[in-house]
Amino acid sequence: MLLAAALASASCGAALMKLPAGPGAPAGDGAAAIAQATAACRAIATITLEMSVHGSVGGRRVRGRLTAGLAAPSSARLEAVAPFGQPIFIFVTANGGASVLLPRDKRVLEHGTPADVLDAVTGVPLDAAGLRSVVTGCASAPDPAGTRARGEMWRVAPDGGDDIYIHRDSASAPWRLVSTLHRAEAPAAGWRVEYSMFDNNLPHAVRLISDPAGRFDLQLDLSQIELNVPLGADAFQLPRANGAAPISLDELRQSGPLGEK
Repeated sequence: MLLAAALASASCGAALMKLPAGPGAPAGDGAAAIAQATAACRAIATITLEMSVHGSVGGRRVRGRLTAGLAAPSSARLEAVAPFGQPIFIFVTANGGASVLLPRDKRVLEHGTPADVLDAVTGVPLDAAGLRSVVTGCASAPDPAGTRARGEMWRVAPDGGDDIYIHRDSASAPWRLVSTLHRAEAPAAGWRVEYSMFDNNLPHAVRLISDPAGRFDLQLDLSQIELNVPLGADAFQLPRANGAAPISLDELRQSGPLGEK
C-alpha cells in the first residue's frame, strides 16, 4: 500500500474560518492590499520544507510526513517519509511532466500529468504551481480592479478561477492572505484553503478542505522552511530505478489514500 506504512488515525475537526459574505463594495485600496499580503510569497523562487500532514482523504483518516522542494514556476519534488527505511513514494514534476517512484514496491510511473499524478498520490487536485501557491500562501494573478471591500478588515479579490480573502486584525495591522476559495468547473470539485501561524507574513499552518466536504480535509504543519536555496535540475528527477516495474495511474490511485485496497 502506497501510504499504509506511514498513515495512522487522525482528524482535523476544527471549525472553518468565518469568511465575510455579501457583495461588498469596490475597494480603492485593492492593489495595495494585494501587494502587501503577497509581497513575502512573491519573493520566493524556491522553497524546501517538511510537512506534517493529518486529516482525512476519501473517508480514510491519514497521518504522515512529507519533505518537499518547490521551484517557480512549476517544479516540485515530494517524498513521503516512512518511520524507517526508504521513502514510501517520490513524486517529481518539471517541464509539464510528472513521475512517481515507489521504492519499496519497486514500481514506477514515468510519464503523467502533474495534476493527475499528484491527485493520485495525495488525494488533492493540485498541480505543481497550485501546490507551491498553497504551501507559500500566495496567489497566481489576483485582479486589483475586481477587489471588493467587505467591511474595514476584509478584501476579496478574484484570482483566475479562485477568490482570495485578505484580512487584517486592525487598521494598523498588515494585510494577510488568509484563505482561498477554488471555484471548480466540475461538480463537487471545489476546495478551500486556510492559512494561519504566520511568520514574516508566511503561513506555517495550512488547512485544505474540499467543497462540498468529504473528499479531503487535511492540516499541513510546515517546518524546516528554507527560502531561495539553490535547487538544481537533478532535484526534480527520479533516482535511478533499476528493475522497477511500470505502474499505471489507476493502480497508483488504488494504492493511495483514495484506494479501496
